[in-house]
Amino acid sequence: MANRLLPEWHPQDAVQLTWPSPTSDWAPLLERIEATMEAMVVAIAHDQHVLIAVPNAATRNHLARRFANLGVDPARLQFVVAEADDTWTRDHGPIAIERDGKPVLLDYVFTGWGGKFEAGRDNRLTRHLAEAGAYACPVVSRDIILEGGAIDTDGEGTLLTTEACLLNPNRNPELDRAAVEALLKADFGVERILWLANGHLEGDDTDSHVDTLARFCDPTTIAYVRCDDEADPHYPALAAMEAELKAFRRADGEPYRLVPLPWPRPCFDPMDGHRLPATYANFLIVNSAVLVPVYGDAADSRALAALADAFPGRDIVPIDCLSVIRQHGSLHCLTMQLPRGSLNAATQQGETS
Repeated sequence: MANRLLPEWHPQDAVQLTWPSPTSDWAPLLERIEATMEAMVVAIAHDQHVLIAVPNAATRNHLARRFANLGVDPARLQFVVAEADDTWTRDHGPIAIERDGKPVLLDYVFTGWGGKFEAGRDNRLTRHLAEAGAYACPVVSRDIILEGGAIDTDGEGTLLTTEACLLNPNRNPELDRAAVEALLKADFGVERILWLANGHLEGDDTDSHVDTLARFCDPTTIAYVRCDDEADPHYPALAAMEAELKAFRRADGEPYRLVPLPWPRPCFDPMDGHRLPATYANFLIVNSAVLVPVYGDAADSRALAALADAFPGRDIVPIDCLSVIRQHGSLHCLTMQLPRGSLNAATQQGETS
């Protein structure tokens, strides 16, 4: 059977989200993060569905009313009551492949980024959604630790990732580089793996997920974080990452078109002053748009312009993510796209319990 890891720009049925619980780490910021996620849902539901895991029926009912008031077509929303530990759907959600031309969702083990946080309910969430009838395609459990934010693909046989995450002993310590590569090639049908040895963001809990650093925009284009402040502690590692990206070659031997994304001024947590992982690389590609995290920074407009150039024909939608980075993620981390043919048509209109 031929597997193919689908790129984010592959036609989508929906984007999956996990709504924050009032009893989670989001409690002090609940109104702010909900406002951010509401803006995301409004933008996504413009022309595709949104599948939302909610902590309880009261939240489901509240959101149904709230989105109706915001003008969202209720037929575009699907709610599933399911317990979760946190909201980072990119990492506890399923990873979509195409197998012999049909979608399949792979359910990897999620351990809270190497055991940093409780993740038992997150790890069970995909199975819960599958049992609730949310998906229209097979869901296959894999006994390997892997998060969606750790990988990116051009959809044509090349995968982009980081050594700091996939080779970290807190993920799959029994697997060396050769074994990891063999696994990725078997599961995803990729032929080439581009490994970034450099690049990190302070305040990031993921051990350098690639979706915070460098992303495919199309098979020949990579957008990446560039630090232009030599006094910033990130500068050496991100300069080294830029050099790696310049040395990478496409399968045909040509260099990639590289789109540098600007460096926002440092963002710090107002409570204890630690630095937060603000990045413009954490954008989300949907069917007709690209949702871009912004931070109330002078660099926001330059990031939006750079991504508008990288995604001609798609609307560029800024989403205020200052609340999101308070919990050490950003926009892309909150989401997981579901490809065409993967959302259950029988439950696309309305709710699932």
